[in-house]
Amino acid sequence: MSAMTRLAWLTDIHLDFVPSEEAVATLCDGVAETRADAVLLGGDIATARTIERDLRRLETCLQRPIYFVLGNHDFYGGRIRDVRRRVADLCRPSRWLHWLPEAGIVELTDQTALVGHESWADGRLGHGRRSAFIINDYFCIEDFQDLSHDDWFAALGALGDEAAAFFRELLPRAFDGYRRVLLLTHVPPFREAAWHQGRTSDDDALPHFACSAVGDVLKQIMTERPQCRLTVLCGHTHGAGVAQILPNLDVHTGGAEYGAPAVQPHVVVI
Repeated sequence: MSAMTRLAWLTDIHLDFVPSEEAVATLCDGVAETRADAVLLGGDIATARTIERDLRRLETCLQRPIYFVLGNHDFYGGRIRDVRRRVADLCRPSRWLHWLPEAGIVELTDQTALVGHESWADGRLGHGRRSAFIINDYFCIEDFQDLSHDDWFAALGALGDEAAAFFRELLPRAFDGYRRVLLLTHVPPFREAAWHQGRTSDDDALPHFACSAVGDVLKQIMTERPQCRLTVLCGHTHGAGVAQILPNLDVHTGGAEYGAPAVQPHVVVI
């Protein structure tokens, strides 16, 4: 496989707010203008009811490798396990669609690899369970609909721990073969990366906009490997920003606007 050194990054495109084919075609034209070798798609693509259709739409118009993770909105109207299964089934025979939790370690160049998982805001940062902030996940994802407040936060913690365990196992193996890793995820792994309207989220919102468990794992792994570099690409908050967590660990959060999907301003060049 030839090296992939130019990557167009999209996140939070919410195609359920963009029903027209013309708007999707405009998005794809924007990707084509970057001359990217591949596309990174950071979740919140659509909803559970339309995720397969919308991934096929992107596959048809982009005609290049699409490496993606899901976001919380992709499960709206469904159950988490069912949506993941359907997406995995869609991607296995596909030439262009690559769901990163199944793809594993993807070589971009002989020095750089790509990994990814959607992660989940685990409810532990900021005010934690004392947060009065309510998001639509509680009503729109079937796994959460019948849960009490405490059970909901327990479920968030379990999903965050699942993502942390995924990276705890995969990242060291990636660094065994590559000096640099790009990590694509949906949820910011640190409070410093949970950008909203030019500042980081407040303590009441923060439990729903960052994943403490993943952040702890990433910080530990990179502290132990000062010779390696990890760049995280995330979204979820719709606010853009950059956070330097360690000298060898930086996090880029993509901005987004409902109804106006766009390529992130900078193409990732390796």
